Amino acid sequence: MAAVSAFRGVAYGRLPLLQHPQLPVTRISSRPRRLNGRCTRSTLFARYSQTQDLFTSRLQDSMANLPKLVEEIIQISINTGPRGPIRLAQGIQAVIGVGTEWLEDVSKSSSSTSRLPTQLQLGLLSPLYLRKLFERMGATYIKLGQFIASAPTVFPPEYVQEFQYCFDRAPAVPFEEIQKVLRDELGRPIDSIYEYVDPTPIASASIAQVHGARLRGSKEDVVIKVLKPGIEDILVADLNFVYIVARILEFLNPELNRTSLVAIVKDIRESMLEEVDFNKEAVNIESFRRYLETMGLTRQATAPKVYQQYSGRRVLTMERLYGVPLTDLDSINSLVSNPETSLITALNVWFGSLLACETFHADVHAGNLWLLHDGRIGFLDFGIVGRISPKTWAAMEVFLASIATEEYESMASALIEMGATNKDVDSKAFARDLEKIFSSIQDLDTEIIVATARGTNTNATAVSANVLVDERQMNALFLDVVRVSESYGLRFPREFALLMKQLLYFDRYTRLLAPNLNMLQDQRISIVSNRRSSNRNIYQ
Repeated sequence: MAAVSAFRGVAYGRLPLLQHPQLPVTRISSRPRRLNGRCTRSTLFARYSQTQDLFTSRLQDSMANLPKLVEEIIQISINTGPRGPIRLAQGIQAVIGVGTEWLEDVSKSSSSTSRLPTQLQLGLLSPLYLRKLFERMGATYIKLGQFIASAPTVFPPEYVQEFQYCFDRAPAVPFEEIQKVLRDELGRPIDSIYEYVDPTPIASASIAQVHGARLRGSKEDVVIKVLKPGIEDILVADLNFVYIVARILEFLNPELNRTSLVAIVKDIRESMLEEVDFNKEAVNIESFRRYLETMGLTRQATAPKVYQQYSGRRVLTMERLYGVPLTDLDSINSLVSNPETSLITALNVWFGSLLACETFHADVHAGNLWLLHDGRIGFLDFGIVGRISPKTWAAMEVFLASIATEEYESMASALIEMGATNKDVDSKAFARDLEKIFSSIQDLDTEIIVATARGTNTNATAVSANVLVDERQMNALFLDVVRVSESYGLRFPREFALLMKQLLYFDRYTRLLAPNLNMLQDQRISIVSNRRSSNRNIYQ
């Protein structure tokens, strides 16, 4: 809650990046107020002395910490190297670009209305323009934006809502540069490993791009995930800058220590740097595959095999899986007779991995969860994973069960158990507030859009479907739970938000593939009991 308050203080005009002349300015009068008869000179002097002592104490603490701060800034600047000034110049260019866009919008709005909308009053610190600035700044800030979108317990709801639209898309790097990364990372000629590498990427994001290939000798089809050249230097430079800013802010305002600002930045830094180390992603994949083998689930689901000998920190060579996303209704019906059974399999495998693996797949959107041509469920891309403690999952189980049964007092108790708080919570009042929120879930607008297209060489008609759920409504529901919980002094661990996001994905698949299925009550779906948490390390 403190972190949210601190962020809101900056976001809502206390420190505007671009102050517009129409904005109201609060002026503080310097004329002394008249004191009433009860306020004596001695009382005033005592208060002055206390204030002076407090100021002196804080100043002494700050001066004592100043050498350490300066030393840390110098060391980080040295580690950043020449990339720092380059990124600073790029940052200034991005600010000018978005600032120009903001000024144009202000000009248009000023000519049509007498009062500026709040979005424009906040300048570049408004959710919309800050998101646009992050997208212009590239990989680090796009990932930071995605972190904001997945952390409603840390950031204000307006920012969480807006950063849902922070898209991770980027132009492809020329194939010649990808070839150089392959040669440098693998330490041998490319054609000694791969018989063929498709120069046109299958996908390109801010951090990496993926190419199809075929192994020499075995003739196996593979995909190669390659870290884009220079991206790690950019990440380090950007994250070091964000860390320095956080340290300086805490130095200037010791009250920010309560918001754990530096700790939050460290958490972001650690998670981002993990994502650009493909050795860690390989470990996540292998852990998941061992879980499937140990549980006897390899006929129901799989994850791509990692070719360790052809992989490294910047290159990940994996088995190529062929299939379709869980939203491709026409293809799914041609592959399996009962799509509901496939969805139940996906749910059971994912729920089972929450405690059986050290990490769980925390990005099961349709691009990463496929129905394969052989009928199995394919889990792809383990770059974003979550970690959940047995205590959190025990509370999460009760929370999920209470959603299904609409037992709001149990739901309140579970959320209280999961959230960190240092005060007593009125569970009955909390339960009543939760009931008001969840009664609105029935009003969510859900629409299944079916698109048909006739083939060019045949008379066959292809049918594809997608579930369109109003993103703002879905996010608003979750944010309402967080907002109400915070009003009772609760702060949830980040994995709670990650889990809820995956459950929303599965809810959409359910509405499309099995509209009559209740995934939290159906006896065919097994939500792993916390009693089995002692088996977690078996599959690592």
